[in-house]
Amino acid sequence: MKILYVSAEMVPFAKEGGLADVAGALPVALSKEGIDVRTIMPAYRKIDRKKFSLKPVKGITPVKINYNGQELESSLLEGKLPGSDVIAYFVENEYFFGREGVYNNPDTKEGYEDNAERFVFFTRSIMELIKQLGWQPDLIHLNDHHTSLIAAYIKRLHAHDNFYKKMKVLLSIHNLGYQGIYPKEIMWFAMFDQSEYYPMSAFEFFDKVNFMKIGIIFSDIINTVSKTYAQEIMSSEEYGFGLEGVLRDRKDDLYGIVNGIDYSVWNPETDELIPNKFSIKDLTGKTKNKELLIKEQGLSFAEKKVPLLGIISRLADQKGFDILEGCMDDLMENDIRLIVLGTGQKKYHDMFEEYSKKYPGKIGVNLTFNNELAHKIEAASDMFLMPSRYEPCGLNQLYSMKYGTIPIVRTTGGLKDTVTPFDSQTGKGTGFTFDGYSSEELMVTISKALMAYQDKDKWAVLVQNAMNEDFSWSRSAKEYIELYNKALKK
Repeated sequence: MKILYVSAEMVPFAKEGGLADVAGALPVALSKEGIDVRTIMPAYRKIDRKKFSLKPVKGITPVKINYNGQELESSLLEGKLPGSDVIAYFVENEYFFGREGVYNNPDTKEGYEDNAERFVFFTRSIMELIKQLGWQPDLIHLNDHHTSLIAAYIKRLHAHDNFYKKMKVLLSIHNLGYQGIYPKEIMWFAMFDQSEYYPMSAFEFFDKVNFMKIGIIFSDIINTVSKTYAQEIMSSEEYGFGLEGVLRDRKDDLYGIVNGIDYSVWNPETDELIPNKFSIKDLTGKTKNKELLIKEQGLSFAEKKVPLLGIISRLADQKGFDILEGCMDDLMENDIRLIVLGTGQKKYHDMFEEYSKKYPGKIGVNLTFNNELAHKIEAASDMFLMPSRYEPCGLNQLYSMKYGTIPIVRTTGGLKDTVTPFDSQTGKGTGFTFDGYSSEELMVTISKALMAYQDKDKWAVLVQNAMNEDFSWSRSAKEYIELYNKALKK
């Protein structure tokens, strides 16, 4: 089985969010299962060509695409996903990808105004360039709206092209909150016939074009990154963002597969980014990491019995920081320490900075992205706060469990599918959960966790439960192979 895996971002080449982690890990796991998988993404300027030994693909003639009266050239570079034999391709074009950011302008922190054109160019280039590889995929695995147009190209523009005739498409939705909604004029550059654009058609969405909608309609199989999220996005506008009806129409082809995590990167026994390694059998290193991080963050030193709570997140409405704000004063009345890492909306930057001034020595705030610090927080914290409004899958709760850091989460999407509520009577469960989206419920749940923390024996059982969980990619890869086979039989 030959799979072409298409993503706008991919670890370790370029990362903006969780999509990059998945795109960097799943193809490697598929390869280990015997799948002939290759990846393709844009060749952003930030990708270090020398470090990753990227070279032009032999025998490939650059493709010329007309844009605003000029011929833009698109060519292909080749490398490998580090630590594997998975071939990675990169679509190179100076005009669209020779800039610092992936989606956003680093100066303005806003999305590039020509993002629609950039990803149309990316997908159009793929359709032309892969025909020259001498390698024909059976299925193209698309990820999110940036790549969705390929589904329509195969079913519409290339329906009678022998190279594409039998090719199937799977679309993975990582976050339906981002759909790629653009002015209808993009239809021209995307090469679709204007007659395809009319109310309620695949190409029309409230007088605009919605790339995600196009992908959902034209893909053979659709999946999202947890079973609960697959149900949620069909259930209401709150989760479906206007596409709930389109998804309900495809419900028989919609599946949920929880993301895996890369235990070669996230493992306290081997993690080179943490000062003290530790294991499920010996947690001494975790205690030392906690003491060190509290000092590094300039917080007043806490005895071991004082819990350290961690937050690593995009600071956005989706992540539940509005309900956290509603109980921050109540939370700070407890003898705890809190360390926050992330960037996002200005109002949450301001909020955390204000609370760090209000409660000096108790809150450490880091408004940045810092991978090393993320590992240190997971390795040092006793609990991890993730009160999301919605969460397609979530990765940090999975990292947390591996590091014996107990997640406190809302039962939505992947959080519901991966964190089992702790029952102090039976000793079963891996974290603390709440249903309603409110400051009151969040605070009640944190209080339960703080109370459980004071019982050393029960807490030790909970930590063991969490660290014993297995969310390796091999399990998810097998489920994806099942979906590929379903698509190929359609």
